[in-house]
Amino acid sequence: MRPSDPWGRLKVLKNRHNGSYTWQVIAGSATLGLVVAAGAVLAAGPWDNGQRKAERALAVTADRTGGAHHGRPTPDGPRPAPSAPAVLPALGTTTHDAPRDAAALRDTLAPLIGAPELGDKVAASVIDTATGRQLYGTGATTAMTPASTIKIATTTAALSVLGPDHRIATTAALSPDARTLTLVGGGDPTLSKAALRSMAADAAKALREDGEDPTGPVRLTYDTSRYTGPVLHPISPNENIAPVTALMVDEGRLNDTDRGPAKRTDDPAGDAARAFAAQLRKAGVKVTGTPREARPADKARTVATHHSAPLAALVERTLTNSDNDIAEALARQTAIAKGESADFAGARRAVTKELRKLGVPVTGAHLADGSGLDRDDRVTPALLTALLARAADPDRPGLRPVLTGLPIAGFSGTLGDRYRDGSEGTGLIRAKTGTLNGVNSLAGTVVDPRGRLLAFAFLASGSLSATEAEPALDALATALARPAAE
Repeated sequence: MRPSDPWGRLKVLKNRHNGSYTWQVIAGSATLGLVVAAGAVLAAGPWDNGQRKAERALAVTADRTGGAHHGRPTPDGPRPAPSAPAVLPALGTTTHDAPRDAAALRDTLAPLIGAPELGDKVAASVIDTATGRQLYGTGATTAMTPASTIKIATTTAALSVLGPDHRIATTAALSPDARTLTLVGGGDPTLSKAALRSMAADAAKALREDGEDPTGPVRLTYDTSRYTGPVLHPISPNENIAPVTALMVDEGRLNDTDRGPAKRTDDPAGDAARAFAAQLRKAGVKVTGTPREARPADKARTVATHHSAPLAALVERTLTNSDNDIAEALARQTAIAKGESADFAGARRAVTKELRKLGVPVTGAHLADGSGLDRDDRVTPALLTALLARAADPDRPGLRPVLTGLPIAGFSGTLGDRYRDGSEGTGLIRAKTGTLNGVNSLAGTVVDPRGRLLAFAFLASGSLSATEAEPALDALATALARPAAE
């Protein structure tokens, strides 16, 4: 074989009659084609969520001048459509354009920040993420109720402590006598019935491999000891959040939704155990009695494990859908990793410590919960913009999901039904929303006309109507995407 012919030369069949060897040629050609195709895929790099990473990187860094790749236009033909600017720049890229003029930005935002729809108190911060310079601020260091924009702090701390690849494990432990099986909650609120089905199959298989009769009988217990303290959020019972426990299925929802308000069970751990018992029976295991809460027996061994999606994916889901259950879980996972108690108080201490470690201004901050549902929460606009700048830092790629998880104006998550009717901000703004009675907030990023990534945070209180306050907040963010007035 020649070096230029690594798979071997296909030999030409001569003087063969009746096509007796035709099938061999076809088979060889097909095999060669598959090898070449596989090599091309491997050369393109690993896959991520259905898209090659190399392909995605190329798309992010490609020239966006508009029309450059549409072919040569004819003299009388239509001009090529301009390409939209990037919503987020590629990691490590910089712009050579001059920073935004702060004085001009103040003139632009001043009349908008005073909109009566925003209520009687508004605080704001706008910074250039590349330099950290504040371009606009009014009450930027004033601590205010952030509502769900506090999730930016929760998710940043979790990523910083645990890393984007961290997964939350749910396990099943079998006692030494193989007669007690314990479902051990790890704190994954996204645990599904399909996951329980797979775990039940693994547990039944383990019983068979041990020479035990998988038909049982087996007693089932469940363990929620990974979390401590009250399970009810201060606003509970509430359709926006389930009891906060280390074991639950589908966030304790009693319907088929995966986001937004929904009726929740008042016993998510017990429901999860009963669902697991049903799956064990389907797998051929006889389960006796009703599942009860208890820790695994001494020297129990793990016979089934389910891992959640990577933390990066959980963070993106938290921010895109403003998921309160995942947010509270991430706060507790952070507490456990930092050696704090896995309750509301421990989570507050752990997240605050990690934010301080990141070097962001935590003065005045009070993180009463991880979701922002607690009206005792306090953060400053300067804290939120500093966190967004940390997530945009090329030297901190592990924090990037904080930016990629932000809803896109007019397209996704809690901004999917905003920035409509031809808004200039549609598709250009990524931001976390926040809404409580009388409290409205918006914090996120926008690429300005100079190509610089700006981080902004607008916190308002005293508004009479969210339907009026939200367009006023959207107008503030949209103004950042416009060219400065000459």
